[in-house]
Amino acid sequence: MSLEKATAYLEKAGYAERIRLFDISTATVPEAAAAIGCEECHIAKTLSFSQKEGCALIVMAGDRKIDNPKYKARFSQKATMLSYEEAATLVGHEVGGVCPFGVNEGVRIFLDVSLKEYDTVYPAAGNAGSAVKLTPDELEKILPHASWVDVCKTK
Repeated sequence: MSLEKATAYLEKAGYAERIRLFDISTATVPEAAAAIGCEECHIAKTLSFSQKEGCALIVMAGDRKIDNPKYKARFSQKATMLSYEEAATLVGHEVGGVCPFGVNEGVRIFLDVSLKEYDTVYPAAGNAGSAVKLTPDELEKILPHASWVDVCKTK
C-alpha cells in the first residue's frame, strides 16, 4: 500500500515514470546505492522523528548523520527517532521504504541542505525495493510544504 500511495503522489506531480523497482532490497543506504549503481551520498535517506507537534521526516544525503546539537537548536528538542511500528502507523510507510511522498496527513517534511551538494538524489518510493531519481530542485518542487533545514553533520 505504501508503494501505491507514493506512486499516486508522484504521478500527480508528474514524476511517477522515474520510479525504479528492484528485485533486491534498497532498505539501507548501502543496499540502495548498490542496486542503483551510485555512491551512497546520492541516496536521499528519509529519517522519521517524534516531535512535540507529532512526527517529522528529514530527507538528507545518504552519507550524513543527524547532528544532535543542530537538531536541538532547530527544533528545541532532542532528536528521537520513531520506532519501526510508529513509523508505519504515523508516517504511513514502513522503515526501509520511508519517503516523503504520500505520507499521512500532518506529517511535517524537512529537506536537509546536504542534498543540495548533489545534482541527482534517490529517495525511496514507498517500499524497501524502490527509488525515484530527482534533482534537489525537483524534490523541493514536488514537496511544496517542505522546509529546508541544516541539521546534519558535515563530512
